Amino acid sequence: MFKRSMLTAGSALALAACAGGPNYRAGPVTASAAGAFVSGGGPAVTSAVPADDWWRLYQDPVLDRLIADALAANTDIRVGVARLAQARALLRESRGAREPQVGLGGSTQYGGLPGPGISGQSRNDLQVDVGLDVAYEADLFGRIGRDIEAARGDVRAAAADSDAVRVAIVGETARAYADAASSAERIAVAEQIVALLNRSLRLTELRVGAGLGTRLDTARIATLRDQRLAEIPLLAAQRQAALFRLATLTGRTPRELPTQAASRTATLRLDRPIPVGNGAMLLARRPDVRAAERRLAAATARIGVATAELYPRISLGGSAGSSGAGLGSLLNPVSWLVGPLINWTANRSAARARVAGAEANTQAALATFDGTVLQALEETETALSAYQNALQRRTALQSARDGAEAAARITRARQREGDINSLELLDTERTAADAQAALAEADARIVEAQIDLFRSLGGGWNS
Repeated sequence: MFKRSMLTAGSALALAACAGGPNYRAGPVTASAAGAFVSGGGPAVTSAVPADDWWRLYQDPVLDRLIADALAANTDIRVGVARLAQARALLRESRGAREPQVGLGGSTQYGGLPGPGISGQSRNDLQVDVGLDVAYEADLFGRIGRDIEAARGDVRAAAADSDAVRVAIVGETARAYADAASSAERIAVAEQIVALLNRSLRLTELRVGAGLGTRLDTARIATLRDQRLAEIPLLAAQRQAALFRLATLTGRTPRELPTQAASRTATLRLDRPIPVGNGAMLLARRPDVRAAERRLAAATARIGVATAELYPRISLGGSAGSSGAGLGSLLNPVSWLVGPLINWTANRSAARARVAGAEANTQAALATFDGTVLQALEETETALSAYQNALQRRTALQSARDGAEAAARITRARQREGDINSLELLDTERTAADAQAALAEADARIVEAQIDLFRSLGGGWNS
């Protein structure tokens, strides 16, 4: 699908007619990948250009500060920066092969030498050798140039990897903050439900005291109240876990997390459609796609490195030196040599095997790139679909919650008038509690779907 768009059929994965291997050429992505998203319809999203600093759409200054802290201090981001520095150092090493190679050597030896004029007599003396060698490789067959090209691709791939880490960390930081806030709201909802059930329990106890009910009625409502009460510690544990995760993401210990991080007690909400762009924008933004494309370019360049080994290496250089007995010999006339040096490996089968290996590695890099593009599209379409359906689910749950609350109010009024028994009240109370809790959980799922969508769009690495 994407092979024709990335490499020309005749030159990318086979040896070119001249030495140096194929030239890498990136082409446009197919129309089916570059167009509008399949799941992009509906009022919740727009085809406008996605925002890089997407978390600012929530208009929460605390979240803004936490993400800035994560980008500055997160340990995974620091690892990515270090690996990028390593790749840049290797690029400088490859570029160094274009510079003249200068070597300076010297040696001293002390030993016995035959004495002059007296047969068999020896004397001790110092032998001194000094030399200077200069060589410059004429890159006639592109070995050095292709090696630099490959190293440059590795640097850009490492930079894209570092950007991908930033995308992930920004998303995880926003998710941890959102989880803490959603858990706080769900705790508040659970406490409201418990308070409501306590009120119903008191009314039922009054009816029992007046002889209008039994202890079984109060036991049933108390059981429902205790079940809802038991959910609060679980939600509190989830909130604490989210805050601890937030501390790690921002490069802090749990004790160092600022109190403002736990100040929000309402679920994050958006009051505008999410800009998602189209497939072409997505593939240009996604760091993992850029990393895979740069690794493909580097692998293609390494075909040229291997191909150049089929041809001789030609170096231009010279040497100069002085040798003699004693330190005074350093003043002797210096001998020197200038000329070309040709090295040509006789083992042609090994060189051709390296070319075949480089070609196979490029095929693998091409397949990896194709898979990365497909995965990027799949993740984005899945996130879009999940977000749209989460919104529809919330609409239905809100309608159910409103109906359940209305039914509960009517039931309580009728119970006070003695028209219905406590079992009917219990059923309506349970239904209202379930509907309220489900709506709070749906709000949390919507935020998660939003963050998944923002992360799949690849934003955040430019900040």
